[in-house]
Amino acid sequence: MTQRTELEILLAVVDHGSFSAAARVLGYTPSAVGKRVHQLEQRLRVPLLIRSTRRMTLTEAGQRYVEEARVILARLTALEEDIADNAGNLHGTIRLTSSAALGQLHVVPLVIEFMELNPEVEIELLLTDKIVDLVGEGFDIAVRSGVLPDSSLVSRKLMNNRRFLCAAPAYLEQHGAPRQPEELAMHRCLRLGQENHLSDWGIMRSVGGLSRLGPGFSCNSFDAIHSACRAGRGIAWLPEFLTSHDLHTGRLLPVLPDLAEPSAGGGIFVLRPKMPFLPRRVRSLVDFLTDRFAGKATSHFAQS
Repeated sequence: MTQRTELEILLAVVDHGSFSAAARVLGYTPSAVGKRVHQLEQRLRVPLLIRSTRRMTLTEAGQRYVEEARVILARLTALEEDIADNAGNLHGTIRLTSSAALGQLHVVPLVIEFMELNPEVEIELLLTDKIVDLVGEGFDIAVRSGVLPDSSLVSRKLMNNRRFLCAAPAYLEQHGAPRQPEELAMHRCLRLGQENHLSDWGIMRSVGGLSRLGPGFSCNSFDAIHSACRAGRGIAWLPEFLTSHDLHTGRLLPVLPDLAEPSAGGGIFVLRPKMPFLPRRVRSLVDFLTDRFAGKATSHFAQS
């Protein structure tokens, strides 16, 4: 067995809690696993594990060794994947996550196109409006919209994420259009339930923002808010990637357009964990998404 195999065995023991559990995962016998860990400790001349009949814990030296071993193995694996990728066609699996509305409308078609161009690449896509821990849950990249928080992730901006106050013509005919921000308190307002920090709805700070919004409908899904808005149930603050066609065709009409803050919606970003070697398939998908979203920004979205 190589030193790399020793590291993999030790990590399996730590992750699965015992020699026998690690042996089942790795396909070795428990005695072989125990022997390799013992040989590693002899070579290092320090104990790495404290064994008892009920549990197995790391010593201080073992904790340090395991932490560094994880980094070394991750870098070695990424380097080997990068070298293998560069030797031929793109191949392997990419794990990707995106918010539901943005993902269904724009990410899914691009992912399908990318896989058609690279048939040996498999993509696992998770659509969720929850913020996913990319490192902890093993994702390669995420496509997210909004204001980018401070983060240890590497980000690339794909395009602006303009948002518009808008309503259906039927709603405005029945209730009238607000002329000042404070009049929104008297209207049915359709709100994304999780965006308390965006409650000013993109109104310019120079006009004082909003004191409050009128009661209406709250939901954690942009799709649901968009549907309610198109059905004439109230006024909503919606992203351009959902509303561009509606605004262009008149199915939705802008509200208070002269008071909108252009940068309030943030942007659309592709995010990935920091790593010393980025597999070529992941790098290629990031470049592909960047190119395609740039095309959307200058064509379809621009029509609105």
